[in-house]
Amino acid sequence: MLNLDNPDIYNRLDPANMRAHLHHLPEQCHQAWQKAKAFPLPSDYVHIDKIVILGVGGSAIGGDLMRGLTYFLSTPIIFVHRDCDLPPFVDDRTLIIASSYSGMTEETLSAFHQALKTKAKKLAITTGGKLKELAERHNVPVFIIDYSSPPRAALGYSFIPLLVFLHKLGFLKDEPSIEPMIKDLKALVKKLKETEPVSSNPAKQLATELYGKLVVIYGAGILSEVAHRWKTQFNENSKAWAFYEVFPELNHNAIVGYHFPGEVAKQVYVVLLRSPSFPPPILRRYEVTAEILTKFDIKHKIVDSQGESELSQMMGLVFLGDWVSYYLSILYEIDPTPVGAINYLKHRLRSIIAQ
Repeated sequence: MLNLDNPDIYNRLDPANMRAHLHHLPEQCHQAWQKAKAFPLPSDYVHIDKIVILGVGGSAIGGDLMRGLTYFLSTPIIFVHRDCDLPPFVDDRTLIIASSYSGMTEETLSAFHQALKTKAKKLAITTGGKLKELAERHNVPVFIIDYSSPPRAALGYSFIPLLVFLHKLGFLKDEPSIEPMIKDLKALVKKLKETEPVSSNPAKQLATELYGKLVVIYGAGILSEVAHRWKTQFNENSKAWAFYEVFPELNHNAIVGYHFPGEVAKQVYVVLLRSPSFPPPILRRYEVTAEILTKFDIKHKIVDSQGESELSQMMGLVFLGDWVSYYLSILYEIDPTPVGAINYLKHRLRSIIAQ
């Protein structure tokens, strides 16, 4: 196994400099926050009771996180829609937000085309491409992402503006506490960056434990979609198998499946993302689930969130997962940036359609 404290390995295995995007996330969140605060929304956008976020992959996770953080709002109901067709319940009290970093995402463009034929309010979030062109042609407001990176590394722009817009529309009573969260992320950079040794770097330590394992992430409440984010980062950065489950649902099925196949169970590592602020019934589930994992000799670790606000807790664990998946890619000696299988899929689908 590689020595993660060797500075030479990062330039060799990370030629596209994914680690620079990790370092920059706090500043990216701040820039996205400032830009979103200055972005004007049409006055009639307050007359909604539903928000449908169109997106897939790294462009959709921001919507997932927003939905998780604002789950207990009475209105609007928030849906993240990962498909080519528009949901049938869209009406004139729906705000459609098309989120596509490239502006070229097939599924998002297809659903947005359909949205243009409805009376729903509409908004686009993108760097450009066909989505920007289509939105501008139909006088739909476009929030431009001013950050160049793989879509998954532009999380600040896919997540923070959504919170700002929700506040602007009057659905969040208090403005999200962005500045304390950014301060917490900056403190985390110092603990997680590549120059911090394994002995004091929790991201390097966890990546070392996960090396060669099939990773399963458990989450609950506001951390359910954080577990989802960890899963996708292990897939895209580490090029590794990973899955996620959520409490309390996993206690009604997943825990029964620890028996077979026995050979697979020996290769699994379960990471349980937990917040100390979870209600006692959920915290007890973590405790008992860990007992069951121990009984079946399945490696696992509980990782607690830090920070006072729910936003800080959520983003802090997102950030930790990003770093862990990055270090795991280095241990596997693979460049974290390219997503060759996705590019191959898109190419093949285009070629099949052209036949």
